[in-house]
Amino acid sequence: MEEAEGLADAIGISVVAARQLRVRTVRPATLLGKGQVEEIAEIAKQGEARLLIVDAALTPIQQKNLEDEVGTKVIDRTGLILEIFGERAATSEGQLQVELAHLQYQSGRLVRSWTHLERQRGGFGFLGGPGETQIEADRRMIRDRMAKIRRELDQVKRTRTLHRDRRQRAPWPVVALVGYTNAGKSTLFNRLTGEAVFAENLLFATLDPTMRDIKLPGFDKAILSDTVGFVSDLPTELIAAFRATLEEVREADLLLHVRNMAHPDREAQREDVEDVLTSLGLGEEGGPPRIEAWNKVDLLGDEERARLFEEARRREDVVPISAVSGEGLDALRECMSEKLRSGEQVHSIRLAASDGGRIAWLHSRGEVLDQKVDDEELELSVRLSPDNWARFQAMESA
Repeated sequence: MEEAEGLADAIGISVVAARQLRVRTVRPATLLGKGQVEEIAEIAKQGEARLLIVDAALTPIQQKNLEDEVGTKVIDRTGLILEIFGERAATSEGQLQVELAHLQYQSGRLVRSWTHLERQRGGFGFLGGPGETQIEADRRMIRDRMAKIRRELDQVKRTRTLHRDRRQRAPWPVVALVGYTNAGKSTLFNRLTGEAVFAENLLFATLDPTMRDIKLPGFDKAILSDTVGFVSDLPTELIAAFRATLEEVREADLLLHVRNMAHPDREAQREDVEDVLTSLGLGEEGGPPRIEAWNKVDLLGDEERARLFEEARRREDVVPISAVSGEGLDALRECMSEKLRSGEQVHSIRLAASDGGRIAWLHSRGEVLDQKVDDEELELSVRLSPDNWARFQAMESA
């Protein structure tokens, strides 16, 4: 209930009343029981409410019947999240993805809720015929618009793939921030990068992916990517529409899962994030290595904090932090660096001392542990990632 109110607040809706209702038997017509619908109608009338939000998925028929019986506009959880996304999408790509999700959602809701959907357009030629009803015309227009958006998003996907290919040719690893909405990802992003990305105590404060350089021990440079926050029961329309954006997560070298450890439902939130990652083909087995950043430890009581830190000490993939105060961020950088270097190997390489280009390449792409001069040759001991070792071998054979 608290999260549902938070979602409403995120889009500037003033909640005049909130009720938790036990649904013993789902009614196909209205979802809720007759007495419950009457109770809601009375509350809406007393509070002069113009909108009813049902924190569950409604069928088009249920939505229409509730609107008729309660006397207000009705939206379900999916509709509410889509409204938030529509307001927050800043880039043209984000707006396209949200519009596609909106159209997918609306296409199943043309259920003659409005009188204009009952009119018929005349046929053509001498016979005329029944023509095309307005509802069919609207459906066709939605299908045409969805096809156009999908073509535009395919172009976006190709552009993103080109950008990713360019980044992969460069030596810098990519770290993607993932986590439940309002876990503190954007605040941590700002802390690590020195940027000022919009970060508020709001659900879905940021939508569009942002990438910036960060400094990590042993690396010339790394790229940090901030992505959209997840939420329980994230609409399937949104997962499908935002797949181009979420592919940034798939191509990352390391996932940094930011968790709000001050939240009472933190374990359920972790499972929700895992579910979305699994739907993207990024389960524990198939995805890149990951670290959990246990955020907001500054909000914990002494006893809970001590217990949390003790648990974190027993694990190699967990770092307790506070993105607001900066506590634990040095340890997080070290942990990120170690994870990124976990697959690296030390190679002994001999080059001509005059081969300045490849020597500089090794210094920027790897960690030069030792170097000796032997006549006009240089012998280097270099720690390189498998990708960079393959790139170096390709340079030698070119």
